[in-house]
Amino acid sequence: MTDLMEIKAATGELAHAFEAFKEANDERLVSLERKRGDAVLEEKVDRINSDVTKLQDAVAAFKTAFKRPGKAGEMVQEPSEHKRAFLRYVTKGTEQDLSGLEAKAMSVISDPDGGYLVPSEMSDRIITRQFDTTPMRQLATVMTVSSDAVEMLRDTDDSEAFWVSELDSRVDSEPGQFGRIRISVHELHAQPKATQKLLDDANVNVEEWIVGKIAARFARRENAAFVTGDGVAQPRGFTSYAVAATADATRPWGTFEYFPSGAAGAFASSAPADAIISLMHKLKAGYLPNASWLMPRAVSELIRKMKGTTNDSYLWQPSLQIGTPATLLGFPVYLGEDMPAVTTNSLSLAFGNFAEAYTIVDRIGMRILRDPFTAAPFVKFRCTKRVGGDVTNFDALKFLRFSVS
Repeated sequence: MTDLMEIKAATGELAHAFEAFKEANDERLVSLERKRGDAVLEEKVDRINSDVTKLQDAVAAFKTAFKRPGKAGEMVQEPSEHKRAFLRYVTKGTEQDLSGLEAKAMSVISDPDGGYLVPSEMSDRIITRQFDTTPMRQLATVMTVSSDAVEMLRDTDDSEAFWVSELDSRVDSEPGQFGRIRISVHELHAQPKATQKLLDDANVNVEEWIVGKIAARFARRENAAFVTGDGVAQPRGFTSYAVAATADATRPWGTFEYFPSGAAGAFASSAPADAIISLMHKLKAGYLPNASWLMPRAVSELIRKMKGTTNDSYLWQPSLQIGTPATLLGFPVYLGEDMPAVTTNSLSLAFGNFAEAYTIVDRIGMRILRDPFTAAPFVKFRCTKRVGGDVTNFDALKFLRFSVS
């Protein structure tokens, strides 16, 4: 179980590493201003920056583990006899129990001398690999429907009004027109299988492990579709739409606004932070209270080196409290590895109110059909989930495009 002391230690290490990073990066910036690039210093800054990223990920993982409740019905493993004796030795100096156990242990080192009678303990823990994904359900609006699609009315036209004097004639004004948004539900499918003997005899709950693994895979699949999906038999991602450098008042509906970074596939070499600040100010004030940043880890490492051009302070600030993400210009930062990698014209950084911009539609949760008949001696687990997603507001989200213009 993750302990508060682990979180505190990791957070303290992150704060210390970020201070070391700022000191080294300040030295790098001074060197660049003096037109004296230092390769060793650049390497040092990149190394510390990478360490900060790893520590930030570690702190986030600790926070998640600390908040995660135990599984229902999960047995808490009692400490072993040897561990209890060792704790008594450390805390109270009681040596008899520990020495007796250690003497006993010497007789089982050799299998013929008794080792065969003491089989090694098999843990019921399964080590799982962690995969990067995008926290779209945390950012977007999520709704449940009872049919295969949901339709919403869209009111994006403005009505006209006129100033008139007492005797001026009054003219009719158009109230505007409605549009329609339709989000269809699509199906995710997986069908793992295992032998009945394995399900019966394994010392771990194989069935639960299979279902958990599929649920995690479903989550990664749908998150990727919410970001990059083309809308064909899957949700449509917000990065799949057209973009333009025109403002909300003149840009056609169905197109996102972007702001250029100032260089092809990179930030501008001079005042790179200016593009980020300009992008932030492109968003209307009504969307700002719940706005956030979404970017892949590689972009966050680039931004972490940046300072404001006026106050000489760092734009990026690490997360040092439970439940609080890192911030960029005061707005929370979320890492999304499904966002496009940084290349020429890539939309690798998004800023806006994702709850207004994107809606996720759930028809039904993950459904599991256990089939022990059609592939005996295997048991099939037919897993399905019906989910959809699409953009609902093109003004509520802006992109930084890594391009000159």
